[in-house]
This record gives sequence, structure tokens and C-alpha cells, in this order.
Amino acid sequence: MSLLSEEVRKKLIKAGYRIVGNHSAVKICNYTKSALNGKGFCYKRWYGIASHRCVQMTPALQCNFNCVFCWRFHGIIPFKTEINWDPPEKIIDGCIEEQRKLLSGFGGNPNTSKEMFLEAMSPQHFAISLDGEPTLYEKISELVAEIKRRGMTAFLVSNGTMPERIEELLKNEPTNLYISLYGFNEEMYKKICSPLIQHAFEKVNESLSLLKKFSCNTVIRLTLVKGLNMINPEAYAEIIKNAKPKFVEAKGYSWVGESRQRLKEENVPSMNDIRNFAKIISELTKYKIKAEDERSRVVLLER
Repeated sequence: MSLLSEEVRKKLIKAGYRIVGNHSAVKICNYTKSALNGKGFCYKRWYGIASHRCVQMTPALQCNFNCVFCWRFHGIIPFKTEINWDPPEKIIDGCIEEQRKLLSGFGGNPNTSKEMFLEAMSPQHFAISLDGEPTLYEKISELVAEIKRRGMTAFLVSNGTMPERIEELLKNEPTNLYISLYGFNEEMYKKICSPLIQHAFEKVNESLSLLKKFSCNTVIRLTLVKGLNMINPEAYAEIIKNAKPKFVEAKGYSWVGESRQRLKEENVPSMNDIRNFAKIISELTKYKIKAEDERSRVVLLER
């Protein structure tokens, strides 16, 4: 079954996406552009990532959540379970090819050094986080293995609703494994995420319980929306203490994209709000605050 209608394809391409194969996509990250313009890297520099060599992509342009804070194309791609899945090699080759096309204009940019441009043409990192839920792709473990086989790093960001796929990754660990945590109980998940599957919060907890089995960098990412889920840090702290990730990222919601149709600017926490929330979690979990990035509005805590 084809995942994307022609109408959806056109809408995604107009927004800067480039479709790869039957169900994948790549889009140039603003921080990749920033790096090539000589204006600095994103917060992933904490983990040794150079933004100009980073491919922001997804192997699954669909999601089993309809999160109220999502800035992406909320609900325009129907959630399907039967898809003609492309092989990992085709996805990787296609993403690199489209990335090079999208960045080709920087070759004549006076703000871009020749060295950085040439480096950008040979990416060293895949951020599997562009859109949708990557673990819906049934070959996610093989995709990560192929990325790493080619000498690149792989950051995988998941909503945690496919614990069986998270468990498969124990055989092919990514460089960083993120589980996004959007609330601390089932009621909040239903309110924030509008899951299209049953037992979503239960599945998230199952995925979180697997984190301690990984040797790679494991991260719980809190997406904090003021007035919605940015409450009760004690409850988040308990989840973090049980899951034992190596890192926690407390990241503030940004009033961008299609989320502006559902939320208000007042839902955006200030950097001080994020710092204070992270500080409480730090005190409760003994995780230490290690860094912050005001531009990305994120505070990093380390076990």
C-alpha cells in the first residue's frame, strides 16, 4: 500500500521535505543551515555532532500519536499498518542524495567555507527524528545497523510506543536512543497525545524499562508545555529514577508550525521556567545539570 497521496506529497515538498522511496523523507534542519552560514551548531554538539554533517530524516512518515504540541503536519497522513517497506540501503542512499541536492546552493554561499561545504556533502550523522514515529518502520534495527556500518552515527528519537522494536535495537544499538516522555500518567497521555493505539502509556513504560539494558547513550526527553504537562516534576522524577537513562533533556515547547492552531503563545515556557523545572528534577533524581542551550531551549541532565 502506498503511504502518501499525491496531495500530501505536494504539501510536504512545498514545506521543504524531500520524499525518499515509499515512506521516508529528509529535510534540512535549521541548524544545518546555521552551521553552514557560520552561525554555530545545535545542542547535539554536546554529543560530538557537527550540524553541517547531519542528515535529519525519518523512515516512517506517519505517527500513532496526534500530539497537541506537534509542529509538523498534524494528521495529514493516515495511520496505516500495511505498507510496502523499503530496504534500509535504499532509504540511506536516497536521503544522502536528496540532502546533497538541498545543500548544493551553499557551494556558492560566501558565508560557507569550502571545507565545510565539502564536509556537508559527506554526512557523518543521521538524526532519525524528522517526523512521524521511526519505530513504526519494521526494519528500524537494520537501518541503524547499516548507518553505523557506513561509519556514521545514529540518533533515534522514539515516542516509545513500539517496545518490541526498541528491544530489537539491543542487537543494533544506535549512538543515542531517545524516548520522548510527554506526561506521567495515562490520563495526561490521552489529553496531550491523542493516541491512535490502545494502551499507549503502558507501552511507553515498557520501552522505558528497557533503557537500562542498553550500553549506548540513553536519553529521556521531556517536551514541556506550560499549562499542560509542565507540572508535577516529582512524578517525572520517579519515572526517570526507575528508567535510569544516562541523560535527561528538559526541552521547552516552541510555538511554531501547525501547533499554533491548537495552542497559544502562553504555552511556551521561558528559559527560566525550563531551568527551574530541571533543577527540581535534578534535586529529586540526583542527576546533575551539565549544560543548557538557550537557542534550542533545552537543559541537559546527566546521571
